[in-house]
Amino acid sequence: MAEENLNEKDEEKTQKEQAEQAAQNDTSTSSTNSEAAGATDGKGEAGTEKELSPEEKIAALEKEIADLKTQALYKAAENDNWRKRMMQQKDEAVAYANAALLGDLLDSLDNFDRTLDAAKDAKDAKSIADGIKMINKSLVKMLEDKYGLVSYGKEGDEFNPDEHEAIGRQEDEKAKKETLAQVYLKGYKLKDKVIRHAKVMVKVPKN
Repeated sequence: MAEENLNEKDEEKTQKEQAEQAAQNDTSTSSTNSEAAGATDGKGEAGTEKELSPEEKIAALEKEIADLKTQALYKAAENDNWRKRMMQQKDEAVAYANAALLGDLLDSLDNFDRTLDAAKDAKDAKSIADGIKMINKSLVKMLEDKYGLVSYGKEGDEFNPDEHEAIGRQEDEKAKKETLAQVYLKGYKLKDKVIRHAKVMVKVPKN
């Protein structure tokens, strides 16, 4: 009987110890969870940006506006400088567009000067005329070869109102179509474009 009482006391002691151990474990777990939660909360607060005050927001917006104004002024100045450069280049291109042509004409001018100097002592007018013809031929060839300038308008050519300017008309019984009876002033084309119409007398069929 005594042994049974002893066993019951031991069993009660063991159960009491187990209960105390379980209570300690629960307390430790709760403490750990609380610490973890606290750490998480702290991290969340640290990771969140601090909300700006209205004054700070206004200051930030004013700075952004000032930066945008500065950029806009810079772009405007840059565009204005570009426009001025383009205008200057255009003016220079127009001013010196004929520089190459004028340079090529200098040889002909020099030849005319030589011809005039030679004419002072010339005894034969034919030699002067021949010199002028040579200059004219050289000049025409240069303009044709380098610049595409072509003269047109010969007697007998068919009349073309797009190329010829009729300053008079005369009927001809033999004429079957309108042709050039006489050329008063030759016409000129720059490549395919007429830059001066030929002034002509036109021969027309007689009705």
